Amino acid sequence: MLDELLESQSGVVTRQQARSAGVSLGAIRSHVAAGRWVPMFDGIFRTYTGEPSRHTVLWAVLLRAGPGAALSHDTAAELVGLVDRPSDHVHVTIPGNRRIRPLAGVVVHHRARLADTVQPGPALRRTRVEDTVLDLAELERRLATAIGWLTTACGRGLTTPDRLAAALRRRKKMRWRRLLEATVDDAAVGARSVLELRYLKDVERGHRLPTGRRQARRRESGATQYRDVEYRAFATVVELDGRAYHPEEHRRRDQRRDNATASAGQRTLRYGWADVVAPCATAVQVARALKAGGWHGRLQPCRRPDCPVRRSVRRRTPHDPEDFV
Repeated sequence: MLDELLESQSGVVTRQQARSAGVSLGAIRSHVAAGRWVPMFDGIFRTYTGEPSRHTVLWAVLLRAGPGAALSHDTAAELVGLVDRPSDHVHVTIPGNRRIRPLAGVVVHHRARLADTVQPGPALRRTRVEDTVLDLAELERRLATAIGWLTTACGRGLTTPDRLAAALRRRKKMRWRRLLEATVDDAAVGARSVLELRYLKDVERGHRLPTGRRQARRRESGATQYRDVEYRAFATVVELDGRAYHPEEHRRRDQRRDNATASAGQRTLRYGWADVVAPCATAVQVARALKAGGWHGRLQPCRRPDCPVRRSVRRRTPHDPEDFV
């Protein structure tokens, strides 16, 4: 019985669990004195020597946090692949009506009706992906970073806009609710990063460009390729490459994708953060490419008072952006 328990809990056991499995207090003391068992917290033991594994540490925190506790925030994000490396502290949430002593290296959160946010299934209890995302977003100081949690979760295929929207509705209080709801709506049409979201809002919608198809799927040489934004009717593709969202090892993949696009008779425009935060100039370039592909629309000024398209409309002078599109 004890062996099965230890296997399921990554070698961690509580004093009470050991007693229930038939291990006497004297035997527990002997194991600790001989170095076979290593105390991790009060009443929580690691039953092997050497460096503890990450899961051993997480089990120790979860068991010490007590009944109803669940790993949350950065730690829950780590377990589902929302982040690529563990945070310096383990985050755990306990029911709102309980208190525990501070634990070294552990951040303790409290929540009423915690059970409603726990992911069913895993023995290592954690909050659901959607609630984890919203927990992290709510603690951010900057809206852009908060939005990044939502778009990253959708972009990595960990959840869907519909599930995030449902989780938002379940929360009575939520910081930046309206803006996060708008982000979820945009994610539903395919914006999968903050960079893509900014392009959608500030470049495409802001200047009344045609609506592109997000994450357009194509088969090239037997492999599946995805275009960030495709204006298929106008033979134009826009790729959005922020280093934070497109690691260096993906650059060769992007190059192959661009070459495949060119061979199919489409033009590719590639933009990064510096381009998207200057949306008016980027919109002018995109409009030119669309015009070359057969678009008969007209670029419109955005709400920015210094939008060059706005100035050209007022002055009607030659060689302004409006004249090209």
